[in-house]
Amino acid sequence: MNPASIANVFGALLLVTGGSMLLPIITALYFGDGDVNALAISALIIMGIGFPLKRIFRNNDSLSIRDGLFIACFGWAIISAFSTLPFIIHGDIPSFTDAFFEMMSGYTTTGATILPDIEAVPHGLLFWRSQTHLLGGMGFLTLTLIFLPHGVGGARIFKAESSPGQVITGDRFMARNKDTMICLWGIYVVLNVLQTSLLCFGGMSLFDALCHAFGTVSTSGYSTRNASIGAFDSSFIDWITIIFMAAGGVTFVLFYQAVRGKWQSIWKNTEFRVYLGILFILCLWTSLILYKDGTYPNYADALRYGTFQIVSILTTTGFTTANYITWPEASQLLLVIACMIGACAGSTTSGIKVVHYVLIFKYMYVTIRKIFLQPMSVPCIRLNGTPVNASVVDLAICYFIINIFLVLFGGMVLILSEDISVTTAFSAIVATLMNIGPGFDGVGPAENFAFFSSFAKWFLSWNMLVGRLEMFSALVIFYPAFWKE
Repeated sequence: MNPASIANVFGALLLVTGGSMLLPIITALYFGDGDVNALAISALIIMGIGFPLKRIFRNNDSLSIRDGLFIACFGWAIISAFSTLPFIIHGDIPSFTDAFFEMMSGYTTTGATILPDIEAVPHGLLFWRSQTHLLGGMGFLTLTLIFLPHGVGGARIFKAESSPGQVITGDRFMARNKDTMICLWGIYVVLNVLQTSLLCFGGMSLFDALCHAFGTVSTSGYSTRNASIGAFDSSFIDWITIIFMAAGGVTFVLFYQAVRGKWQSIWKNTEFRVYLGILFILCLWTSLILYKDGTYPNYADALRYGTFQIVSILTTTGFTTANYITWPEASQLLLVIACMIGACAGSTTSGIKVVHYVLIFKYMYVTIRKIFLQPMSVPCIRLNGTPVNASVVDLAICYFIINIFLVLFGGMVLILSEDISVTTAFSAIVATLMNIGPGFDGVGPAENFAFFSSFAKWFLSWNMLVGRLEMFSALVIFYPAFWKE
C-alpha cells in the first residue's frame, strides 16, 4: 500500500467534510436555534485534522487497486465518525454509537434513523443531516476526486466505489475521471435545484424544499418532519417527489445522453425499459389492491399513495406518505418485492438492481432452452443489443447470491442478539443492506431504530456500508490476501 497517498486522500476527505458545513452554519445563524457553535467548532476540528494530512502527506503517486478499496471502505467510516461531532457537541445525539449510525445512514443514503422526534432537532443540524444525503448520493469519494490531482489513482477509487452493475452495463462517461465527476455532479445538482424550485412552488419553505430535494434525488429518505412527506398532505408535492425519486433510480449515463440528444440509445437501454415496466406494474397493482380493499375512498387517492410508496421502496428512497403497515397484506407483499429488486445500476440507488435480474433471467432462459430443447446450440445473452461476456453473467449471479446470503446471515445475527420478531430482524437487515430506511413491523414507517442495542447498531451500520459499496469492495477486505503485499 501507499500510506502517504492514502493519508493525503483522507486529508482531502476531511477538508471537504469540514468545508461542507458552511451551509448548515449559515442555516443555523438564520434560524438562531443555538446550534451554530456546535457546527462551527466541528468544522474547525475536522479541517484542523484534515489540513495537516493533506499538507504533510503530498505523495501523489498512483494508487493501487488495493489502495482504492482501502480508501473506499475506511473513507466512508472516517467521514461518518467525524460528522457525528455537531450532534455530540450540541447534545441532540450524545451517544457516539447513535450519532455514527445516523451519519452512516445519511452518507450511505439509507435514511434509517434513531431520532424519536426529528422536529425537535435544530434547523442547522437538520440541514447537516440532510446534506449528508446530498454528499453521499453521488458518492462522497467522487466529490473528493474533483479536488485531487489527476494522478492520485482516481480511476481506482472510482472503481472501488462504483456499482458492479456499471461493469455489467459498460456505462462510461469520459476518459478523464475528474471531468467525469464534474459532469456527474453537474447533472446531480441541476436535478436538486429543479426539484427544490418545484417544491417551493408547491408550498414548501426553502429549508424544507432543500432538505427533501437532497433526500429525493439521492434516493435517501431523511425528512425534516416526523411524518415524512406525508406531513405536508399535498398531492402536488407527492407527485413531484414521485417523479424525482423515479429519476434518481435511472442511471446517470442516460441523463448525460439525454443532454446530448441521444434519445434512441436511451430507449435501447434494456435495464431502463425493464425498470419502467416494473414501476408501471407494481404501482398499478398496488393501487388497485388499495382501492378494492377500501383503504382509500377513490382510485385517485389509491393511485397517489400506492404509487408513492412503491416508487419510494423500489428506488430505496424510504420517504413515506402513509403507514403502509396498516395496508392489506397483498399490497405489503408487493412492497417486499420492490425491496428486493431496486432500481438501475449507475444511479443513486442501492439494492440488487434491475440489470442483475435481467441477466439472471436471460441466463435461466437460454440454459433451460439449451438443456431441453436445443442441446447443440451456443447460448448468447444480449444486453442493450450487445452480446454479454460469460464472466459478466457470473458477476451478476454472484452479486445476487451474496445479497441473499447477507440477508439470511444478518437476519440470524439480529434474531440471536436481540429480543425482536423474525419479521423485524430480517426487515431491519433488508432496510439497511439495501439502503432503504424504513422496513416492516418494529422498524416500520411509524417506528425508528433507537431500540436496538449498541452491537446491533454497529452491525446495521456495517450493513449500510456494505450495501452502499455494492458488496464486493466492502467484503474483499476480509480476505487475508488483501493485507499481504
